[in-house]
Amino acid sequence: MTFEEAIAYTEALLLRKDLDDSQLESEICALVQTSNGARGFFVCFLTGEWQLADFPSSAVIRALQSTPNAIAELLVKNLAMSTAMAIFHRHAGNKESAQGSDRVARRTSLLIEKVNLTEVREISVQMQNSAITNTGEYSAFLKKWGYDSEQKQAIANALANG
Repeated sequence: MTFEEAIAYTEALLLRKDLDDSQLESEICALVQTSNGARGFFVCFLTGEWQLADFPSSAVIRALQSTPNAIAELLVKNLAMSTAMAIFHRHAGNKESAQGSDRVARRTSLLIEKVNLTEVREISVQMQNSAITNTGEYSAFLKKWGYDSEQKQAIANALANG
């Protein structure tokens, strides 16, 4: 499944009204098994108009917990990127985009809290340390996206609170 197909599949899945919790969990489990599937799921789930993203069900949480290695880094990177982009959009005077980034950050932080995985906590600490020291495991990631000191401080704060 391509990244684009995973986004479309997630949207179709979240629009379905005929799935019970175990079916939804099974579908999300299968989707997040691959890199493209997990990335596509998060793009659609975190940015869309889904009440389920604001109030994730136990089925969603269990599905994400089933593949900690596939989702841990994505959750941390999503929180970092949306936090940094909210600042970028505010500085550019784009209030609507800033609010969208804030919503993605809020939703991601909630998922991080609810999945409560060791793998997520470990990567959060590594990302936070890289944001503070400009060294370590995620310094290249932060540099690649050109985050400034204000954005890196906000990322560190978000991860400390997440």
